[in-house]
Amino acid sequence: MSLPAPSPDALAASHSLQQQIAADVARHDGALSFASFMETALYAPRLGYYTGGAAKLGKDGDFTTAPEMSPLFGAALARVAADIIAQSAPSILEFGAGTGKLARDVLTELAGMGVAVERYAIVELSGELRVRQQEALRDFPQVVWLEGFPEAFDGVVLGNEVLDAMPVHLVTKTADGWREQCVTVTEGRFDYVPAAPSAELLEQIARQIPEHDSLPEGYVTEVHGTACGFMRTLGALLAKGRGAAILVDYGFPAHEFYHADRSAGTLMCHYRHHAHPDPFFLPGLQDITAHVDFTAMALAAHAAGVEVLAYMSQASFLLGAGIGDLLLRTDPADTKAYLPQANAVHRLLSPAEMGELFKVLVIGKDVALPPVLVASDRAHRL
Repeated sequence: MSLPAPSPDALAASHSLQQQIAADVARHDGALSFASFMETALYAPRLGYYTGGAAKLGKDGDFTTAPEMSPLFGAALARVAADIIAQSAPSILEFGAGTGKLARDVLTELAGMGVAVERYAIVELSGELRVRQQEALRDFPQVVWLEGFPEAFDGVVLGNEVLDAMPVHLVTKTADGWREQCVTVTEGRFDYVPAAPSAELLEQIARQIPEHDSLPEGYVTEVHGTACGFMRTLGALLAKGRGAAILVDYGFPAHEFYHADRSAGTLMCHYRHHAHPDPFFLPGLQDITAHVDFTAMALAAHAAGVEVLAYMSQASFLLGAGIGDLLLRTDPADTKAYLPQANAVHRLLSPAEMGELFKVLVIGKDVALPPVLVASDRAHRL
């Protein structure tokens, strides 16, 4: 690969993290689960990708998310949030708030609609991003930061590109059944080594992968135990109150996720706006993600006591939320102002860009979505 070189300080931090991971491999008899590797690479204190100090988002970071493209993304979410708030409580809880732009855009739009949000709580693991959020949201005194799930909650939960960054197990189908792809150290470099999966992982494979016994030998995929656990906890939180969670991410329902043509898995890394498949490249300096199995997410939430209110493409959700009307707030005759917004909306909606790959899963209890969104529901495809 030909990727931009890191600074000396960043390279030194990555080397420190690699030494930490190598020690973890040694403690696990030379075979560390990929989920443990990914968790450390992303979240190790001070050295992990999300817990270190490097910029993650925007032109100086590694990737760009929908809120960074246009304030209309957050404004559209705010319109749906307003309906849910009217049926529950004037509170919002956001996981992984990025630069704080989504929170700012949602709060700004709700204020313009006359909807007062009494509390906007953010759960953020990245110290660097939390600092950026505090700066971006300094004019919104109702914003607070939490270390984890609250004890109880009524209102709206938001999660944009949160599930894809949760650690996954890698598994491979062999002639002898499923094997876990673990991480080892060979001649000073990280590499994969097959290992017998635990009984718990085998149960997760059987739950998550339809017709898992019929997939061909050599088939590689991800098992989303951490994300399923998150969804169970989130579902249990919503089941105790009244409200809904809107989760936006890239992925597929199970029957598409585990298609025979997707035999190499979906693991992907992002470094300085370059996408590549090598998770062992400079640990701590790149994002590592996997596409979301939305069927597994929906089933985990439903088992915790909440309903699946809707599942649809990002394009269908944003159109139903009125992003077209929001765009027309800018006069098309003012091309200098209108064209950048129109181009951003095109990227959010286009099937060739984010419109179809990104999906929206809405789960909740004792609330209903606007009929225009219900009409686009594809939950029957999960």
